[in-house]
Amino acid sequence: MKEKASIHIRVWGRVQGVGFRAFVAQNAKELKLTGWVRNVGRNQVETRAEGTREALDLFLEKVKAGSSVSNVKESKFDWGEFNGEYKKFKVRWF
Repeated sequence: MKEKASIHIRVWGRVQGVGFRAFVAQNAKELKLTGWVRNVGRNQVETRAEGTREALDLFLEKVKAGSSVSNVKESKFDWGEFNGEYKKFKVRWF
């Protein structure tokens, strides 16, 4: 059985008003992750995701790299335990 985990990622830069949350959600769905993404404050996006450690590693790299129209200047992340609290991946508005 593949190891499961969760990750909490925050990124700063040009990540609002450029479709960044949709980019994150699309990547999460392609990797079969559950969780959410939302804007936080100015020029900051936060996401929490759960799934296999392998998929989360790929997700982290994609989020840190950003989309072709975004510019991630800084990122921080923390690993956590998988607890199965999310049913799907959603874009949150708050």
